[in-house]
Amino acid sequence: MLNIYNTLARDKQHFVPITPGKVRMYVCGMTVYDYCHLGHARVMVVFDMVKSWLATSGFDVTYVRNITDIDDKIIKRAAENNESIGALTGRFIAAMHEDAALLGIAEPSFEPRATDHIPEMVDIIKVLIDKRIAYAAANGDVYYAVRQFPGYGKLSGKSLAELRAGERVEVDLAKRDALDFVLWKAAKPGEPAWDAPWGRGRPGWHIECSAMSEHLLGAHFDVHGGGQDLQFPHHENEIAQSEGAHGHAFVNYWMHNGFVRVDNEKMSKSLGNFFTVREILKKYDAEVVRFFILRAHYRSPLNYSDQHLDDAKQALTRLYTALRGIDAVAGTVDWSESTAARFWRAMDDDFNTPEAVAVLFELASEVNKTRSAPNACLLKSLAATLGLLKREPEAYFKAEPAIQQNAGLAPNDSGIATEFSEQIIDQRIAARSAARKAKNFTESDRIRDELQDAGIVLEDTAEGTIWRRA
Repeated sequence: MLNIYNTLARDKQHFVPITPGKVRMYVCGMTVYDYCHLGHARVMVVFDMVKSWLATSGFDVTYVRNITDIDDKIIKRAAENNESIGALTGRFIAAMHEDAALLGIAEPSFEPRATDHIPEMVDIIKVLIDKRIAYAAANGDVYYAVRQFPGYGKLSGKSLAELRAGERVEVDLAKRDALDFVLWKAAKPGEPAWDAPWGRGRPGWHIECSAMSEHLLGAHFDVHGGGQDLQFPHHENEIAQSEGAHGHAFVNYWMHNGFVRVDNEKMSKSLGNFFTVREILKKYDAEVVRFFILRAHYRSPLNYSDQHLDDAKQALTRLYTALRGIDAVAGTVDWSESTAARFWRAMDDDFNTPEAVAVLFELASEVNKTRSAPNACLLKSLAATLGLLKREPEAYFKAEPAIQQNAGLAPNDSGIATEFSEQIIDQRIAARSAARKAKNFTESDRIRDELQDAGIVLEDTAEGTIWRRA
């Protein structure tokens, strides 16, 4: 049975959909005023994987990933560029779609834009005002009265006292309480605005997702996902809005992927360690980037560095190398087979892709030894559920030979990398020796198998380990 770590429960829970056999999932998408960065890529890849595994598990999945196309940052960027908001957002939506396609991300079932759902936002705000959970302020803004919702803080675990003392509370004299957040912003000269009973203006950020998710999935649905940075205040505020308006549960399972870090520091524009997908794809194959993201558990921090991407290149190359020269196609998987069953158990354990990827490498090692076509087909089939190994091996190697060279592999006369360089072999042997001294025999065996898969034979002697090519 599939288990999902539910942020709301702070524990793994058995997944039971509201409607048997069907899953309704909403994920917060991009605010489109710039190119996608690696954090956006992680969200898209992670929940593409989640959607794929749910479908593999037999569920009929409706997947909604929204686009925020009206926002303070969008208005500011359009003014700086001296272009219309529509031109700005249209350009970056197209760029987002290009990046997603390169990363092998399937299109969601629906991709609503905030500006197409203003009436639904107005309707929810009306209900909240009628219930006295929201109020129109003297400045024309409409605010949510946080203290009127008893469950506020249940997702993030933050108490009202803690929030009151925190630094994230905005100072706004129009609010009745410093904790209250904006649902509707009064119109300003030169900014886009829509009609509402309390005056022309535009929606706040949080109300967008409550309205779009309800419109497409209903007022109560199965899974809501997004980056860890959205847990508070965005997702906390969504709960307050939707449950405050309807008086019942909003979402059953909340999923949050971990932060992206760069050399162990959180990725941030202010720190100057900010990378767009397009910048990364100038140096690395898109499937390598996808593999790099999925090799880490979705809830763990993802540490970006050239070294980690180079390691991901080399690892993905090993998988493709195992498939070379074998006529293998992805097909239906017999999940009762032992290797496939271990893969299934890993994925059913809160989408444990590191364990699932380990199964792929064990299978690749077996393919290298036996050259078994059925095992190669199984390797492709299992990998396909993660959106990996969908190319033919020669297409992968032909696409960018430099990928393998940068990963420490030596090209043959045709320019295709087929062998570990001597430097990499020596590094692997040193790592194996260190693992053996530490009595980490699992790791030492893994390194030995890795070298064996690459055609390197090790011999342990009294003077140390020597090697030769098979």
